[in-house]
Amino acid sequence: MKKYTMTSIGLLLCSGLAYAQKIEIEPYLQNASPNAMTIMWQTDFGEEATVLWGTDPKLGKVTQGTSSDINFTQKRLHKVILEGLERFTNYHYQVKTGEVTSKVYQFKTPPFPKSTQKFNIVAMSDMQIDRSHPDKFREVVEEGILAYFEKSAKSISEAVAMVLTPGDLVENGTKFAQWQHDFFTPGQKLFAKVPLYPVPGNHERNSNYFFKYFSLPKNGSPEYAEHWWYKDYANTRIIGLDSNPGYRDFREQLAWLKKILDETANDSAVDFVFAQLHHPHKSELWIPGEVDFTGKVIELLEAFSTKTGKPSLHFFGHTHGYSRGQSKSHKHLWVNVASAGGAIDNWGEFEGKDYDEFTVTQDEYGFVVATVNPSKENPSFTLKRISRGNNLKPRDNEQTDSITVYKNTEKPHKPVLISPVNTTEKIVGVMLKAGAFQSEKPQAFHAASHWQVATSADFKAPVYDSWKQHENWYYKENRQKDDDLTDESVKRLKSGTTYFVRVRYRDQHLNWSDWSTVESFRTEEKVN
Repeated sequence: MKKYTMTSIGLLLCSGLAYAQKIEIEPYLQNASPNAMTIMWQTDFGEEATVLWGTDPKLGKVTQGTSSDINFTQKRLHKVILEGLERFTNYHYQVKTGEVTSKVYQFKTPPFPKSTQKFNIVAMSDMQIDRSHPDKFREVVEEGILAYFEKSAKSISEAVAMVLTPGDLVENGTKFAQWQHDFFTPGQKLFAKVPLYPVPGNHERNSNYFFKYFSLPKNGSPEYAEHWWYKDYANTRIIGLDSNPGYRDFREQLAWLKKILDETANDSAVDFVFAQLHHPHKSELWIPGEVDFTGKVIELLEAFSTKTGKPSLHFFGHTHGYSRGQSKSHKHLWVNVASAGGAIDNWGEFEGKDYDEFTVTQDEYGFVVATVNPSKENPSFTLKRISRGNNLKPRDNEQTDSITVYKNTEKPHKPVLISPVNTTEKIVGVMLKAGAFQSEKPQAFHAASHWQVATSADFKAPVYDSWKQHENWYYKENRQKDDDLTDESVKRLKSGTTYFVRVRYRDQHLNWSDWSTVESFRTEEKVN
């Protein structure tokens, strides 16, 4: 560790350079717990790492930390861990290195696991700078997130519990200057008051700077510290994963994830699991960005949610646009939370595909707000997409998508098949028809239908399997417009064959009904 001496200071003065120490990266928050908070910042030089803090702006308490090299120069990255804090309490703090001090900032510690207080999580991705629109990330933070939460009449430190960023924080993680200028400076007004939890994207390039700048939980595999980890906030477990080449191929990561999910299954304090990783399993805007690893993660999360009844989701990025989908038979959401600054992947610019899982995909900037309600009666979380639009059609924090998922399942009524029922049908096409959607849950509506046709009543090998959502926003249009989901046309059936049919309905909270009573029909014999 380099030290300043009177000789080196004298050389600075004699060389004509101004000896003015400065904070290059304002303080930002890391790895919060009910009783502790990590604070980091960067100066151009200086070894002192001091935080003045207290429960009011007068501060009054002092904690020392450590300083370390960041790029083999005299620049220093400082880290102080405040301990012995009270849970769910507002604190004020100021950092100090030598003669330079920061402004006084504020943070709030998390609650204990059994808390029933609602809280918000912000998720955004791919803020890597677009040289054509270099100010976009600052805009998303200041005119987007901060302005959006100003309406709550709370400080941002009280309104938001944490910020999740699933990768591509900078354009090139090996370029030191980008971390200060393109990430920390535009996000400073948020990161100084709300703890930040990133995972690396491909643009981080597995750089040491990523692992130096962030102090993430060290509860992952010891040999891959901070590549994967988890953090709890109230009733929600946040899991960070590394989907980059060189790490997504390690069996250790999936084995670790399975172990953590097995432990979470038996943890009564955890109701929900939110995972974040960079790469998508499926991408409607950009097929070349898909990776198989994320599919394996999804399978583990789906199995966990179905086994335990604890809903889950995974946040991702890589594709520069918003998408929200859901697994067919599990309470699991797929959410692309880009773009927070990276150049938009515009419709038609790259190879895409309309996948059954996704309800909405938009080529836009924005962020996602997850509001978690740890209610004792029926915990839930609500996701809202807050859009900043795109370069052709700007939006000013418009809510363009929303979904609420409850832990407890309240099934819609089992649908009734109206036709065909013990009839003979023409092989040119059969129209399946079922009754109207019904549910005991207030405001529940018909959000999806799942039809199956098979040649045996056990449906082990369906010849027709159709799953449709109540909306499907793809390439700027709703492809499900005017479909009430109560009928389905089936073609290409074999002649002289008995078929069995069933259907189930889903509400907008991902609750499936039981399958309808199985009915059958027979197709006409083919006349030669």
